[in-house]
Amino acid sequence: MTAATHSTLFPQAPDSADAVLEGLDPEQREVATALHGPVCVLAGAGTGKTRAITHRIAYGVRAGILQPSSVLAVTFTNRAAGEMRGRLRQLGATGVQARTFHSAALRQLQYFWPKAVGGSLPRIVDRKIQLVADAAAASRIRLDRGELRDVTAEIEWSKVTQTVPAEYAAAAAKAGREAPRDRAEIAALYAAYEDVKRDRGVIDFEDVLLLTVAILQDQHDIAEAVRAQYQHFVVDEYQDVSPLQQRLLELWLGERDSLCVVGDASQTIYSFTGATPDHLLDFRTRHPGATVVKLVRDYRSTPQVVHLANGLLIQARGRAADHRLELISQRASGPEPTYAEYTDEPAEAEGAARRIRDLITSGVPASEIAILFRTNSQSETYEQALADAGVPYQLRGAERFFDRPEVKRAIHALRGAARFGGNDSLLDDAPDLPAQVRAVLSGDGWTNQPPAGSGAVRERWESLAALAHLAQDFATAKPEATLGDLMSELEERAGAQHAPTVQGVTLASLHSAKGLEWDVVFLVGVAEGMMPITYAKTEEQIEEERRLLYVGVTRAREHLSVSWAQSRSPGGRASRRPSRFLDGLRPGSGSTATRTGTAAGGTGGIERGIPGTIPGAVRRTTRTPARCRVCGRTLSDAGEMKLMRCDDCPSDMDEGLYERLRDWRAIQAQRSGQPDFCVFTDKTLMAIAENVPSSPAELARIPGVRARKLNRFGPDVLAICAGQELEGEGDDE
Repeated sequence: MTAATHSTLFPQAPDSADAVLEGLDPEQREVATALHGPVCVLAGAGTGKTRAITHRIAYGVRAGILQPSSVLAVTFTNRAAGEMRGRLRQLGATGVQARTFHSAALRQLQYFWPKAVGGSLPRIVDRKIQLVADAAAASRIRLDRGELRDVTAEIEWSKVTQTVPAEYAAAAAKAGREAPRDRAEIAALYAAYEDVKRDRGVIDFEDVLLLTVAILQDQHDIAEAVRAQYQHFVVDEYQDVSPLQQRLLELWLGERDSLCVVGDASQTIYSFTGATPDHLLDFRTRHPGATVVKLVRDYRSTPQVVHLANGLLIQARGRAADHRLELISQRASGPEPTYAEYTDEPAEAEGAARRIRDLITSGVPASEIAILFRTNSQSETYEQALADAGVPYQLRGAERFFDRPEVKRAIHALRGAARFGGNDSLLDDAPDLPAQVRAVLSGDGWTNQPPAGSGAVRERWESLAALAHLAQDFATAKPEATLGDLMSELEERAGAQHAPTVQGVTLASLHSAKGLEWDVVFLVGVAEGMMPITYAKTEEQIEEERRLLYVGVTRAREHLSVSWAQSRSPGGRASRRPSRFLDGLRPGSGSTATRTGTAAGGTGGIERGIPGTIPGAVRRTTRTPARCRVCGRTLSDAGEMKLMRCDDCPSDMDEGLYERLRDWRAIQAQRSGQPDFCVFTDKTLMAIAENVPSSPAELARIPGVRARKLNRFGPDVLAICAGQELEGEGDDE
């Protein structure tokens, strides 16, 4: 369950820019109001990073600082992008583009391909594994199914790290990758795969980014067109960017620095795909003037859960560990995490199922419970155990909710009922909206009670049950809502991929659980050989496994259960031991880490950027949204923003200074052969006369005084404000 679905259902949009900031803590507010220049947000798990950046975008839009169509927010999954769009919609910031890197690149590629290359964009293959098999056959190399998958992964890694076939062997060796075959052989397969694609006139998922990068690098007119469209960029989960995605971001930006990145090096768990936290950790080096905000107030988890999470990282090594964030829980005290050892994996699954059944009986919603495991192969044992215990469940990482066939059919039926419901006998005995929805869904096989067992029938029932529950929640929030109103809500949710909560226990791998949270989490199979996984050999690989367990721990809000089995099968040799990551943390495993994360509040941190050191350069001053210096209201009107006050608030302008500035402006305009307003507008001169700046920094804070004008006219304006007589009339440039 996401944080979005855990918040108040269907909230009303804030009625003003200032209202967008209500409820943010000091660090989140700092993020929301830092709208210009490079900004880096280091956000620990559960600290409200998505809340901070969506409120940042919404505040900028509502305050008139950011044009919605000029903002591009990028993240890594369709679910995350959909959640971001949903939150922005709730905050009244419509029109902002929130996309994955790939969908943003694909949109640009489709638009510019006819001009850049000619013709239509080649077809994108859904799955490249068949092409890899064909490349292997053409190369007379035999690959089994596992090797096909592994070689495909190596090709994907090569492409996102911008490694060509001829460079693969050296790059893989340098990166310390465990190649599934001889590296020279994989390089040959990679080259053959590219030949197969070229011969068939198709491209793959990674080519979308590579081709977009190539076009933006080679065709400056297209690059400038993209940069003219997008002026402001926000990147979520920045610790997961690959070198290829970073290059695309740099091309989008050009020479500008209107960039906000958000991430946490301690949640880097996708390095096998080419993701690296280096871009996040090096952000301040690349952007010395950046503002860095640290979010450490954990609103998700109890102090007991936070203590375990912090304890895991205390023992970590490596560069990411050097930049760890120590979380400080903001919640009331809760139960201690529990630890359980079982004889074998089926016994572990049955034990978890029994406890979950008891929790549901005691009133805990099934949708607030999750079982998380290291590999997808562990899922089947838990599916069977839950089915045997009569516990509803859903598999995370399956087909997207609104793409499921049963959901499409149900929405089609609901749309028909909304249009012609007066003639539908199914609705005759349905007194309200939830009853109408249940009546329509019953025609598609939905019943009040779930079917027995697991499998496809159960999954279809869970999908329809989610729609029924959404209808109930919608009617509770909006008692007068009609079936047509619900259809509008469903259409908006489908567009944003904002799926309703399925009323079942979630089964998910630790990787697919990233970004989600539940009241109760069962971390299962936490034993040596599984956590860390057997093939994690190097220190870097071991540390990524530790971070993966950290992600799992921080998914829990209140109850956390950690378990492992001594053997895989009943009657097997009891040779497994608990994960080394739990040493010193679980009872009876030695000294525990110093207790952290129990303070009542946290201040996080804010680091201001430092000016550049280029001789003669004038650093553009970071501007926060304009507020009236008289009454404090956020200003959105351009004229008011120039004056830094509301039109109807009293003015303290120095009339004599204003006239001297106007006379000086007339001379400058005459010399340059331009109209007066091209030097400075009347409102800008009024703002200068009201503020009477005494330094370049104070002058730069006045809207309308950009870096170029500050360099050209700043000395004259400051001299006039100081009452000095000018010897000349300024530089004609």
